[in-house]
Amino acid sequence: MQSAIRQFVQRLVPPIPEAVQDEFAILSATRLQSQSRALFLAMFLTIPFVLYASSVGADPWIRYGMPLAMGSCCLIGYISLIKDRNASGSPDLARSFIAEATFFSATICVLVSVWCVLSWVNAPSELRLFYPFTLAMGSLTTIYTLATIRLAAILNIIIGIAPITIIMLLSGDPIGWSAAASLIMVTTFLFRLITKQNDEFINLLVLQNEMRELAHTDPLTGLFNRRVLAKHLEQQIAAKDQENRFTLALVDLDDFKPVNDQFGHAVGDQLLIEVAKRLQAACGENGIVARIGGDEFAILLSPESSISSAACADHMLAALVPPCMISEHVIRVGASIGTATWPIDGKTAEALFDAADTQLYALKNRSDKAVARESRQPSELRSKTA
Repeated sequence: MQSAIRQFVQRLVPPIPEAVQDEFAILSATRLQSQSRALFLAMFLTIPFVLYASSVGADPWIRYGMPLAMGSCCLIGYISLIKDRNASGSPDLARSFIAEATFFSATICVLVSVWCVLSWVNAPSELRLFYPFTLAMGSLTTIYTLATIRLAAILNIIIGIAPITIIMLLSGDPIGWSAAASLIMVTTFLFRLITKQNDEFINLLVLQNEMRELAHTDPLTGLFNRRVLAKHLEQQIAAKDQENRFTLALVDLDDFKPVNDQFGHAVGDQLLIEVAKRLQAACGENGIVARIGGDEFAILLSPESSISSAACADHMLAALVPPCMISEHVIRVGASIGTATWPIDGKTAEALFDAADTQLYALKNRSDKAVARESRQPSELRSKTA
């Protein structure tokens, strides 16, 4: 039973994807804040007409007290919104504003709904339709204003529209039945409209987020790309804090091509993903890792990183020492790493890249020469033995 209820609630109010929750909250709060001013003002201006047309047979607190309470709430809401309050300043502010708006709109809706029902009961039959008509105009406009806040819209339907609709259906009056049926159809249409718009709005935000991710990340490894690395590097340089040095490291995997040739590109791709994970873990929170080429990576350690420039290469190489298990293949991977420290090795991004690149290829050439000597050594020993 609880599972069925939970599924029903999730269908009515589906969860917002985590990746766009903050952006959705900010945009919803911004839209709600701009539209609610006009809504509160319009509702406040209708109060004199409500007072004039209030049911004569009702008690004074129904005829005058409740409309005045509704008008006061609308005035308070309008004044609070015209103040310099930036609901879109942060996701937390936006969520707080949405929660307040949901509670506030539900409170006003309760007042309006109670007034409508009690006025209907006390009014002459020929004047009864005035009250659900007045309620419908206000509630449907409020529901539309709350379109991006699905929970608030549903609460307004349940609290505002449902009670008077049920009363009209049970009244035994054909005109009441007709009015109730019309109200149900209009409310259903509006709810379907706002839920569809809500879903499309969320899907658009998800698509935009995915496009941003594609523009900023490497599609294979999920690491940042060269563009994002360059942006972070420029930001670090722009700080111009000579006391807080930072390190740029360039990583080039050794003998990666034979892995592709022997095991296939699918295994090679999985190896790159595993290397990316290890470099990220080794880098920690105070640094970023980017993929800048086929088997080339870059690491930018912030001044707050506990990894020193001198220890950076050894730290990253140690992370690559354990063999990788890829598709039942045990693969060992090594790398050559060149580092550059700002501002010692360069004061511009280009200078830092050149310094790290120069060191990288010096190490790589030295490694290639060592491998060549080792490959020649067995034949030389055999010739000496002969």
